[in-house]
Amino acid sequence: MRQSEVVVIGAGIAGLTSAAILSKQGLSVTLIESHTQAGGCAGTFKRKNYIFDVGATQVAGLEKGGIHSRIFNFLDIPSPEASILDPACIVDLDDGKPISIWYEKSKWIAEQEMQFPGSSKFWKLCTLIHQSNWIFANNNPVLPISNFWDFSQLFKALVPSNLVTGILLKSTIFDLLRICGLSKNERLIKFLNLQLKLYSQEDVYNTAALYGATVLQMCQQPHGLWHLKKSMQSLSEALESSLSKTGVNLIFGQKVNSINFDDVNTCWEVSASSKKNSFTYQAKDLIYTPPPQSLLRHLKDPIKNKQRYKNRLNNLPDPSGALVFYSALKKEHIKKTFSNHYQFVSNEFGSLFVSISDEGDGRAPKGEVTLIASIFTNTKDWFDLDKSTYLNKKNDSMKKISIELEKQFDIDPENWLHRELATPLGFERWTNRPNGIVGGLGQNPDIFGLFGLSSRTPFEGLWLCGDSIYPGEGTAGVSQSALMVARQILAAKGIENFNL
Repeated sequence: MRQSEVVVIGAGIAGLTSAAILSKQGLSVTLIESHTQAGGCAGTFKRKNYIFDVGATQVAGLEKGGIHSRIFNFLDIPSPEASILDPACIVDLDDGKPISIWYEKSKWIAEQEMQFPGSSKFWKLCTLIHQSNWIFANNNPVLPISNFWDFSQLFKALVPSNLVTGILLKSTIFDLLRICGLSKNERLIKFLNLQLKLYSQEDVYNTAALYGATVLQMCQQPHGLWHLKKSMQSLSEALESSLSKTGVNLIFGQKVNSINFDDVNTCWEVSASSKKNSFTYQAKDLIYTPPPQSLLRHLKDPIKNKQRYKNRLNNLPDPSGALVFYSALKKEHIKKTFSNHYQFVSNEFGSLFVSISDEGDGRAPKGEVTLIASIFTNTKDWFDLDKSTYLNKKNDSMKKISIELEKQFDIDPENWLHRELATPLGFERWTNRPNGIVGGLGQNPDIFGLFGLSSRTPFEGLWLCGDSIYPGEGTAGVSQSALMVARQILAAKGIENFNL
């Protein structure tokens, strides 16, 4: 039996960050990870001479005042080496006018007017909402509200502009378009649908206005998206260095089998196992970072008495899965590119999001590049297939993605140096996420902010953290979630005024 004050399950960015903050504040922490490395969906893997980012390929929040920057300063560790993405992405709607999402505000405003004449009112409204949300988020609110302390943190975070934008709490991005007289602008809607799907897993008709307006503005100064020099794994490595300094017990290769509350010792008990042995861990506080859909599988006995909560978890909307195409080729065999990231319309798949490595960023040998293309897919389409059907479906998808990329980037089929495809089945094996789901909950008005899933569960000392908890999605979102749950735990222990 191994005891500590806090046990964290899952060493993705959410788990690493919450463990690092609490340990820095003097708590004893054990962090359990089923994989042999940290990072989760923001990790990497190696093939031949290539390093591939598993899922996430870009980072927000490294700028001064950004969530990663604030956390790294608090932990007294250097930020990973990174460069700003400018343009952050080039979006091709297949109409001859690719859209560059510029970092510099004036260039992006000019691009907006050129690409979508008469849309300035919509973009100005999004900017006003984003600025209000940014101040609010930096004041460290707790959402959703579960008790008086949570409410007090929300109340302290509010500024006058939030009271104005608050009237849009149940509105969608399409409502903003309608307010601005743009509800019939098909080209703008097509562009917004592509971008919002990446960040909210919803379209203009279902993305919460307050969330969507913010993510549509995060590519621009003073914020921006970043390309990490040594792969996404450098983010995990930076956080691991903090864990090492503060003595966190970081355990790899152990899969959690169950979690239960020990009434005798009044603590949480975690049962885990490696390939050869079984282990038990105890702690007063337990942070659970896997998707909340997994909680019903791990939390067995206590859930019987919380039928309402069980129903809430059972009725969560189905998240998306992904097909991810990992490839490599010589730089001379792909047409000249002007961004690390592209998104383009596909008749076969709807759209593809493409990430291309930089020369010297450690992902490919000199003169070569890695190219990663991802597509959302229904997870149910990939399970319960016999082996032959699954392999045929996988090979067919890889061929179709290859053809789309060859057409988009002028690649001859014989010039691929490496190709492989990950399906939801592969993601489930890699991350232990149920059905290989990616991202968090779709950010529609019924699940966003005040109406989302709380980090504070009905069970004292059991906390949720990760991409399904406000504000979710991406490494910046899960880091915000980790900070929030760390503040809640510290407040429960009498450390009231902890902020970054």
